[in-house]
Amino acid sequence: MSHPVRDARRRILDEHSTIIEGVDHCADRVAEPWDTARTTDRNAVADGLRSLLETNGLLEQLPVVLADAVEATGATLRAQPVPAPPYVVVTNRGPILRATIESGRLVVRFDVFDVVHDADPGTHPAYCRRDGVRLEVSLE
Repeated sequence: MSHPVRDARRRILDEHSTIIEGVDHCADRVAEPWDTARTTDRNAVADGLRSLLETNGLLEQLPVVLADAVEATGATLRAQPVPAPPYVVVTNRGPILRATIESGRLVVRFDVFDVVHDADPGTHPAYCRRDGVRLEVSLE
């Protein structure tokens, strides 16, 4: 792991633990109504998570997390990030934050769901709730 990536990850863990906990809580709420440990309804996962993040004020905080992560790398943002693409995207795995900086593209992922593909090519993938949040930071 490069120093900028490590520094960004450390900053997020140290300064934004309440955001991580909030994302975790919202993911739990998305998965609560499932009658099994998984669902194949991709839209319910991504749209449900986005809705809960927005309702709980977390969606608006994610650009702050991104800006802070960029600052931790020693880089500067070209523009102020907003809670919408290309900076913030809520996927079926969880929120993804992206910023283009001098050394490449900084990507921060909060993975809260796993995608499970069946061996049968005719079936839709299933989405399972992860145990907690896996924070991934990379410079691409």
